[in-house]
Amino acid sequence: MKFQLRQLEAFRAVAETGNMTKAAKRMGVSQPAVSRLLSDFSQSAGIELFTRHRGVLEPTSDSRYLLAEVQRILDGLDHLDDLRRDLIERTGGHVRIACLPGFAISHLPGVLVNFLKERPNVTVTLEPDRPERILEWIIGEQYDCGITDGFLGHPATRSQDLFIKSSCILPPDHPLADREFITPRDLADERLIHTRRDSRFFQHLSRAFSEDGVEINSLIEVRQFTTACTMVAQGMGASVVSALDAEAFRATGIVIRPFKPQLFHRLSILQPASGPTSPVVLDFVDAFIESLQPYVASAKDAKRS
Repeated sequence: MKFQLRQLEAFRAVAETGNMTKAAKRMGVSQPAVSRLLSDFSQSAGIELFTRHRGVLEPTSDSRYLLAEVQRILDGLDHLDDLRRDLIERTGGHVRIACLPGFAISHLPGVLVNFLKERPNVTVTLEPDRPERILEWIIGEQYDCGITDGFLGHPATRSQDLFIKSSCILPPDHPLADREFITPRDLADERLIHTRRDSRFFQHLSRAFSEDGVEINSLIEVRQFTTACTMVAQGMGASVVSALDAEAFRATGIVIRPFKPQLFHRLSILQPASGPTSPVVLDFVDAFIESLQPYVASAKDAKRS
């Protein structure tokens, strides 16, 4: 038994309109053509497709059994055509992005401006929140892409890890500004603004200070690097942050120097594990990763850390 696509389309059109003429108009063919398609389909299926009731063609009990499956097949083909169009054009669609708050106000706006210039029909939802909420949203497929840190893995997600280099930041005209790089020992007498003590980055920072024989002189504990950058720009304390965040605040006049030993901030890009990812979402992820390249450590350096 072999069915033709146009037979399935004719069957659905008549079932939905109850009329050969209306079905023919919808399909853009003549009424005799629809009648012939239905006759061939009925013969191939071995059942009667319609009965007439008060001038309306109604599916028989047997054909109603087929109708749901025919609808599913045609909907699937329509979706496949949409995917094909997306692959060819990549100029339309909607991208839902969940990210850490710092990204929403520093790096991401510039990335999105450049991304959308080439895709005038693409729209974006950008939602900042904490890592726990971002993971929930990705698991629930409420967002297409999540930009987070501290990610430990989840079977309902796909992830890519990027290791961002670190920098030491100091207020403008700081006495250490003439140093080529900054070490933990240089910061022994500085009041430090740092990430939360339960963060992986703070653990690496604390170990670096211990190995240099000094202790962290803690001033303020913050969740986001951008908070530390804002406070240092206003003349308070010193900090070790991701090079990406430091660069975003360069225009404020802060002093930015390499920190040795080099520390890395692990950034994770999450996507739902189930279902296909639209081409425009994949294009955004590629554009975002490309924008980070000046700040990303090599795989060899990241592994060594």
